[in-house]
Amino acid sequence: MLKLKTKEDIKIMKEGGEILAKILRKLAEEVKPGITTNYLEKLARELVLSYGVEPSFLGFENYPAVLCTSVNEEIVHGLPSERILGSGDILKLDMGVYHNGFHTDSAVTVIVGNDNDPEKKELLRVTREALEIGIRQAKPGNTTGDIGAAIQEYVRKNGFEVIHDLVGHGIGEELHEWPQVPNFGKRGGGDELKPGMVIAIEPMVVTGKKRTKMGKDGFSFITADKGLAAHFEHTVAITEKGPLIFTN
Repeated sequence: MLKLKTKEDIKIMKEGGEILAKILRKLAEEVKPGITTNYLEKLARELVLSYGVEPSFLGFENYPAVLCTSVNEEIVHGLPSERILGSGDILKLDMGVYHNGFHTDSAVTVIVGNDNDPEKKELLRVTREALEIGIRQAKPGNTTGDIGAAIQEYVRKNGFEVIHDLVGHGIGEELHEWPQVPNFGKRGGGDELKPGMVIAIEPMVVTGKKRTKMGKDGFSFITADKGLAAHFEHTVAITEKGPLIFTN
């Protein structure tokens, strides 16, 4: 069921999104060769407490952590562990917080260390740009298909592929609400975007083919061909004036 947000709801979600953005920025700044993904999970738990918010992911569909840490071919939902990060690893940090009755959700991708591999840098650039292009479509009268088509067209034009098995989503009082927001589709298709809707737009882009499989940790999705993956995500409100990003 579609749940439109009031101006007060949007104000609260913007507050939560700003907190989440600060937490993700601090986590990204800590990424370097030699640390474990569990180190980042511990820090995420400390930051959640310090900002007075609750973690959205902990316990959601039995997920046992606050933070998702997905490395290289892991696309999303990677479970923090004693895995040591090495220079050149591509790390996805995905996190949600619950603030005054509402969730926000965001993700960033970073390259560990000083690796200057041009394909990795291009993968991150294209995925980040695809998110921005998708957000520009998030306005009243457009559809989720307009968002997905714009993302997919840009990604494919730049030689990469978007994942089809995993999609963005509505968000608010529940972490996952209607509508689904795919990173592919036909212009004019899908659900119409209306003022008061809040959605999580999250391109997941890979260097190889789009087929996925479950990772060994039982939570992560990985590329079936072991291609590299990047993931960026913002929580965005649909307003009469255009898209409003909560997690910038």
